[in-house]
Amino acid sequence: MKHDNGFKYFSLGTIWLWLTVFALLPLCLVILASFFSHNQEQLVTAPFTFENYLNLFNPFHLTVKIFERSFYIAGLSTIICLVLGYPFAFFIARMRNGWKGFLILLVIIPFWTSSLIRTYSMITILKPKGMLFGLTHHTIHILYTDMAVLIGLVYNLLPFMILPLLTNIERLDQQLIDAAKDLGANRFTTFTRIILPLTMPGILAGCILVFLPAMTIFYIPDLLGGAKSILLGNLIQSQFLVSQNWPGGSAVSIALTLLLGVLLMIYWRSKRDDEATELL
Repeated sequence: MKHDNGFKYFSLGTIWLWLTVFALLPLCLVILASFFSHNQEQLVTAPFTFENYLNLFNPFHLTVKIFERSFYIAGLSTIICLVLGYPFAFFIARMRNGWKGFLILLVIIPFWTSSLIRTYSMITILKPKGMLFGLTHHTIHILYTDMAVLIGLVYNLLPFMILPLLTNIERLDQQLIDAAKDLGANRFTTFTRIILPLTMPGILAGCILVFLPAMTIFYIPDLLGGAKSILLGNLIQSQFLVSQNWPGGSAVSIALTLLLGVLLMIYWRSKRDDEATELL
């Protein structure tokens, strides 16, 4: 018994030490750096200032425009993933076990390859004389546009929408759907009044898992969008590695972290309300 308790405390202590050194401490350093100033000679310097955060709310500052553009691209990518992923997840959930496992495998297979390599393959497909558009006599310019960035984001992030939806749809109580049909509800009413509210936690989870990476992934806009497509991930990378403006990059990173916290709080509240409804 003492041996089991010792192993448990050792495991928990190791995990907490790892998280403290490689997660909490770096986050604290980023928070601290976001309140310092920047010059050409030092990464961070005095005086202590709030200017880095005030720039996030300055409508004439470049960061605000990039925030707006990132919200637009990430939001549109999330909507497209939801429109494509919800029917597919519902279809998989209603399949027999043999076919269901095969289709889930097809969804998971892209994770076996680096997303960077898959993004490079999109260049071959989307370029004017690529594998897809080279079959026609017309030149279609999609590469290095916002459309190419959207295609790349949806292609890479679609599984993150399908898997949470699939888990949530599989837990649907078929008796509720049958009861709605017995009471005269048509398919649209059954979907909007029964299925959609019950799968809302899965929708929120999928949207969070797609929206946040879509805002922060920097290599997809770099490779598919070119120099004109700059999202928050590209801005943070540029602030840290190119401009050497660590305080500015830290402020943007903390703002994204706070956004993540808000979205997780919304999901947690929705899940808690759903569990309370099930108990009633």
